[in-house]
Amino acid sequence: MPDGSVPARSRVRNHKARVREASMERILDAAEHLFAEFGYHGVTLKDVAARVGVSSALIHYHFNGKESIYEAVWARKAPISVRNRLEAMRRYAEEVGDNVTVEGALGAWIEADLKVQIEDRQQWEAFGKIAAQANSASGWGAQKMNKYFNPVVLPLIELLKKALPDCDEETLFWGYHFVSGAMTHNMARTGRLDELSDGRCSSDDFVAISRHMARFMAAGFRTICESAATSKGRSTAKSSPQRSKKSGGISRKRRVSTKHTGDARRRGTKPSPARR
Repeated sequence: MPDGSVPARSRVRNHKARVREASMERILDAAEHLFAEFGYHGVTLKDVAARVGVSSALIHYHFNGKESIYEAVWARKAPISVRNRLEAMRRYAEEVGDNVTVEGALGAWIEADLKVQIEDRQQWEAFGKIAAQANSASGWGAQKMNKYFNPVVLPLIELLKKALPDCDEETLFWGYHFVSGAMTHNMARTGRLDELSDGRCSSDDFVAISRHMARFMAAGFRTICESAATSKGRSTAKSSPQRSKKSGGISRKRRVSTKHTGDARRRGTKPSPARR
């Protein structure tokens, strides 16, 4: 056998592996678009098989069921999104050092996902819609968001702490909650904005979204952090120690007793015991 040649048996195995991989990719592509259009509960394995043009038996050969396909759809795309955003935040942190800004932190977190929607819409539009569905659903949706996207949230919070050092953690998480909802609403591409604006704006215009979103959300973060600090200051002022009626000043009983004694002395009479 000449050097560098591949045994016939290995070539067959490699060919079968490539065929199997290509078959699974076609199934996942079809399932991803169906889930994006009809949601998790609106899709059956028969729907996926019909979309691919194969028998349901082939679907069952590759996957254990609908949840198995749905999980594979997430596992194929979500980790890429997470890596992109983690890398963007890492680069930003290295570039600015201690000079982190709210706009910069949010921009790093937001732009990575918007970029793929702009540059590779065909590959990312359907998964963006699936993530939008999951982020607005309790149970199954929250489970997927927690599993795949929680690791990219905490680094963002850490950056925001540097940008807003006087803001409490609770308020920062509320800010993230609003950003997350807005982000996945963008991914849904509902078209409602087009109707409302009479065509002036488009929910598909991710270039415009990229231009406005980080600055808009940064203003929101600053506002709620300032409001939280003001409320906390008022609460602290209300709960600060007052001059107690029994200590830290003259009590009411003692003031009454002192006044009674002084009046009696001016009259030249013996003061009577203070009323108890």
